[in-house]
Amino acid sequence: MPSLHGKAIAIAVVILWSASLASGQTKSASPAQPALTPEKALSLAEQGHCRESIPALKRALTGQIASATKKEIGVAGVRCSLAIDDRDSTLDFVRFLHKQFPLDPDVLFVVTHAYSDLSTRSAQDLGRTAPDSFAAHKLNAEALEMQGKWEPAQAEYEWMIKKDPNAPGIHFLYARLLLSRPDAGADATERAKQELLKEVQLDPNNAGAIYILGELDRRDQKWDDAVSRYKQALKVDPNLGEAYLGLGYCLVNQKKYEDAISPLRTAERFMPQNPEVHNSLGTALQRSGHKEEAQKEFAIHEKLISAEGTAKPD
Repeated sequence: MPSLHGKAIAIAVVILWSASLASGQTKSASPAQPALTPEKALSLAEQGHCRESIPALKRALTGQIASATKKEIGVAGVRCSLAIDDRDSTLDFVRFLHKQFPLDPDVLFVVTHAYSDLSTRSAQDLGRTAPDSFAAHKLNAEALEMQGKWEPAQAEYEWMIKKDPNAPGIHFLYARLLLSRPDAGADATERAKQELLKEVQLDPNNAGAIYILGELDRRDQKWDDAVSRYKQALKVDPNLGEAYLGLGYCLVNQKKYEDAISPLRTAERFMPQNPEVHNSLGTALQRSGHKEEAQKEFAIHEKLISAEGTAKPD
């Protein structure tokens, strides 16, 4: 027969279990907090309560609300998600704004800054977590190059090439620097060409490297070599508009006017605001006997040249 002490313990356990169960039932039975309205979520976001407001802002974008309000909510979502470093949410809001307001200047301003901010944060992550990695050195070299700090940028590329001469992409970037640097020296073009040839040997599908080799041949009026390079680049990347222009330009200079029309028409689709496209196409059309079409192209060329002159400061 159980003792009184044992019964007391058993009763206490039952009482505690019952109290716990009742407490759980009470909690589950309590009414859920009402969802934030779009207006309330927007107000909270503007006050800096970003963690509370972001889920409601996302829900609001799928609701039936005015377009102006959706724009305001999307912009607030971008700013709030950046404030708390919620990068996935930032991209969600940016995608929404891109889709709904693709040409809105205010939206483009916010999106531009969002991408810039995300890029900076990713670069900081790379520098903090893997400062000695190839990727970190490459990013640093590109940043220095964009700032016009040619000497330290070149030193970075040369360090990478020495470290791993078979690393894809580095010879191409080094060649680009040599061609861009204003004080690279008289032999810069030849050095760049050798780097590009190494790049193509390592990566035959580097359309950019192949295209620049074509450009160098074109400058030297090596028309056949340039044509071959451009065609090779376009096999790798059929969307390389500059290569269509280079190919058409070379064919015009070879007096292959009919052959030049097709690549120049394609270049025109990719680069309608490039005056040289219309000038070369006009020449090809005129020499092929398409006088009326040629005049239209020359007129577009003159209009674009005139617009460029007007846009330039005195």
